[in-house]
Amino acid sequence: MHTLQLQNKTVQIDAGELTSYQVNGHEYIHQKGSPGWRSSDTEMFPIIGPTAEARFQVQTPKDIAIQDQHGLLREMDYEVIAQGDTEITFRKTYVARTQIPNSKYPEKSKKQFLFWPYDFQFEKRFSLSASGLEISFEVSGERDSPFMLGYHPAFKLHSEHPTVLAGEKTISLDAILAVGSRALEVPDCTEIVLKDENELRIETEGFKSFMLWTEVQNMVCIEPITFYPYAVAQQRLHEGFEYLLDSPKKFKITLIP
Repeated sequence: MHTLQLQNKTVQIDAGELTSYQVNGHEYIHQKGSPGWRSSDTEMFPIIGPTAEARFQVQTPKDIAIQDQHGLLREMDYEVIAQGDTEITFRKTYVARTQIPNSKYPEKSKKQFLFWPYDFQFEKRFSLSASGLEISFEVSGERDSPFMLGYHPAFKLHSEHPTVLAGEKTISLDAILAVGSRALEVPDCTEIVLKDENELRIETEGFKSFMLWTEVQNMVCIEPITFYPYAVAQQRLHEGFEYLLDSPKKFKITLIP
């Protein structure tokens, strides 16, 4: 477990996963063991969305890849590459076509192993400042490598009727619940405010939209994404790819209380 602390803010990170963000003792992050989800945050990479209807196959310019829901990055372990009192950076490195064990097999998936036809390096950095907590990502690999990226944090809810503000639109928790497992799309949006017992502003750079998901009243996932996967059939997920150029792609989320 790693702890970042600055003035009235405390962050706890377990193996690269954000497990706590407290400001003046108020907890913003969904706690493991509470109803709703077994995790508190994860990354969706190199694809977002389900693949079962496509027989777990995703077309890439090189070859067919075998991917389960939200990709294979979540099945890999982070290593710490830099650490300070208010910052820490993690990295995952993948070698093309390496078979990664699928934790959903055999109970929830038919595929025991997953693979991707491209090398990649993925860095996740936490930085705590007086204004808030910044989570940034850097994706690097060979030119023209395809990918999607989504960040999947879960926020603890404290009030009976929390809402999400996206521009001039107010979204109720009931509206998110009604969409179910598909997740509610908030298109063309880079900033959201969670109105709960305490307000939390979520600002992003590099992402295009958000997805909102929950199945319970005590938490909500507010997920910045590069592509909304339910816009196409699972067999056409490749239509949502971005591509690496000569330099790494960078993305940022800032949680501002």
